[in-house]
Parts: sequence; structure tokens; C-alpha cells
Amino acid sequence: MSESQKVKTGVEGLDKILNGGIHRQSAVLVSGNPGTGKSILGMQYLDYGVRENGEGGVYLTFEETKEDVAEAAESIGIDGWRDHVENGDIVVYDKMDILEETDFSTSLTKILEDVDSEEYSRLVMDSLTMFEMFFESEQQRRTYLLKLIDILKHNGFTSLLIQESEAVFPDRDIGLEEFLTDGNVYIAQTPTKTGANRYIWVAKMRKQEIDTHVFPMEIKQGGINVHENAAGFSYMSGEDVDDDMGFGDRGGL
Repeated sequence: MSESQKVKTGVEGLDKILNGGIHRQSAVLVSGNPGTGKSILGMQYLDYGVRENGEGGVYLTFEETKEDVAEAAESIGIDGWRDHVENGDIVVYDKMDILEETDFSTSLTKILEDVDSEEYSRLVMDSLTMFEMFFESEQQRRTYLLKLIDILKHNGFTSLLIQESEAVFPDRDIGLEEFLTDGNVYIAQTPTKTGANRYIWVAKMRKQEIDTHVFPMEIKQGGINVHENAAGFSYMSGEDVDDDMGFGDRGGL
């Protein structure tokens, strides 16, 4: 696959695991329990697209306001976020915008009318968990999730769909979302005596080769950094990782 067919995430170490990035116009599920860094990954993905490639981004949040998102970005060192939004390079639709309509299809139609798919090619939905609360039955949920993914691809987006998960790999059940999306990325953390160790696992990515090891990661100023020594730790041990790895007690989103 040529590099032009891939979209770099901008996360140090992750693009190497993905052999250059995500296949263009894919929908990728990013799952994890609270505090692991899922929202940070989404903001970092959009920020990188604007800064390095001139690719506009769309951020959909069901739980936060635009100001909440901006403050969260600044708190981990994504200092250009407000400028991106003010310049129209990143468009944020918050809970007030999305929940204005009782029917999510109507909200999504309005959003897509606002953004030109040739200018905006990256999208983050935070979170898919809240999106699913629009629907009463499993059949409705499946139908609209399929429709959502098709619409995003048709409009030229390479999307990260964030999902909250109470359980962490390898204990969590495989849900409908894992099967319907093109890629599955799991983020987890385990408590230690001094804080928490965080890990990332790319379990599936259609149309491309990936490294399916579990890798240690950290959250620092500027966002997420994924380390390469996949064999250098025990996920379930709960022991502190070597200090040289740079793991600390920094919170995620």
C-alpha cells in the first residue's frame, strides 16, 4: 500500500505499528476504560492533520462543551487547538449542537452539510457509547451504526470512533462495533505503586499489515507516545515499568 493511501495518526510509535498510518477512509474503533487517553488520541490525530498535512478535522463530542475540549487539549500541550478552531481548520460540534435534535440522523445531516469533505478529511466521534444511547433496540443500533460508517466513508472521512469500556483486554467481550469497523485499537491501564502503566494494542486493521503486539505508552506534554519494547513488560503484573520509559501518574481523558 502506498503512503498516499494512509493517514498518519501523528502519535509517535503508533504509526510505526500501523506501518505508516491508517488506510484512508477507514472507520477505526478506539476502546478503553476511563482515563486511558482515548480523547487525547483523538485530539492529537486532528491536530497533527492540520499542522502537518493541512487536513481539516471534525470533532463530535456528546459529553463536553467546546470550551471543555479546548481546555483538555491545552492541558496536555496541544497549544494550537484554539487557533485551529478559530481558523476553521477544526470544527467542534459539542453536546449542545448534537443534542439539539432528538434524531441523530438529522444532526449528522446538518453537520455534513456544514463541512466540505474535500477540506475536512479527519473525524473523531467522542463517544460512540453516547451515540448508541439514541437507539432503543439492538437492531436499530446495528442499522444506524452501519449507516454512520457508510456515510462517513462516503463523505471522505478517515474516522476514529471512541468507545468507553468498563472491562479491559483481554477480559472484555467482543461487541458489534468491533465487527463493523475497519480497525480496532484498545488502550488500557493498570495501577502500580506509583501511578499507572498504560498500554495500546492494535488488534485489527483491514487492508494493511500491522504489528499486533501490546505496546507500552505514556501521556506527556504534547500527547501520547508509544514505546517500542513490546516484550519488555508484563501487562498483568502491575509492576512499575522501568523509569527510563517515562511512565508517570499523568491522567488521561
